[in-house]
Amino acid sequence: MVDIKSISTEQRNTLTKNLDVSSTSEILKLLNNEDKIVPNVIEGVLKEIEKTVDAVTQSLANGGRLFYIGAGTSGRLGVLDASECVPTFGVPNNMVIGIIAGGDKALRHPVEGAEDNKTAAVHDLEKHKLTNKDFVIGIAASGRTPYVIAGVEYARSIGAKTAGITTSNNAPLSKVVDFPIEAVTGAEPLTGSTRMKSGTAQKLILNMISTTAMVKLGKVYENLMIDIQMSNDKLISRAISIVVEVTGESEAVAESYLNKFKAVKQAIFAIMSKIDDIDEINAILSQYNGNIREALRHTIKLGV
Repeated sequence: MVDIKSISTEQRNTLTKNLDVSSTSEILKLLNNEDKIVPNVIEGVLKEIEKTVDAVTQSLANGGRLFYIGAGTSGRLGVLDASECVPTFGVPNNMVIGIIAGGDKALRHPVEGAEDNKTAAVHDLEKHKLTNKDFVIGIAASGRTPYVIAGVEYARSIGAKTAGITTSNNAPLSKVVDFPIEAVTGAEPLTGSTRMKSGTAQKLILNMISTTAMVKLGKVYENLMIDIQMSNDKLISRAISIVVEVTGESEAVAESYLNKFKAVKQAIFAIMSKIDDIDEINAILSQYNGNIREALRHTIKLGV
């Protein structure tokens, strides 16, 4: 049995002990003040996040995949970040994968005993045919979740790189991963409810890891999403706006290039390089890891 009294996220918060007799305004101010703590905590672990991002980027660039594995809130946040990489960055749906203890049912409903099932963690990763090219990030507020620890231990045993994201200090999870991240957010305003400060910290860190890795993989031009999937009217409009913003062409021209090349990145490169052949465009972009600025700089320099 785990002694939860030793876990910082399970401690009583002395500032919120009168939550039940506070006014709505007072409760909101208390919660807001607690939330303000989170960014400062994350600032203190930016070096650890940086090391993780660089290692994740290397794995993805070498054809590996990024896995998030967690239970409860932590697992849901991992699944959320993974699922949003597809429309945001246009990556295949098996490039960033979120795994939650108890399976998809656990996204909406608690699954009894799931977070303690070590065997299930290994099985869940084996289903995806995990290899030593992949990267696995375990997410656990307490840093003690058996499912998560078993998952990263299995990943390391086959040579995959691993990281751990926890909001507790000296966590067991940190001792079994290559890249530990401990963003210690302290006692929750609602005792033990790690969907609050802890969950916010985890979400921010996951945003940083996936976004920065995708920037480094050429999925962004300046601060624009150039690999978005044009899967609905809003995203089509955004794609047109991005092409107009980057190239200075009219919406009509942008739309015609998007209709022809079916992708923002290729449309931008075609307009700016004046190359009209999709195979040639893809070959050049591939040579520079999808980075439009680098591809254009060398293409124009070489007079292609």
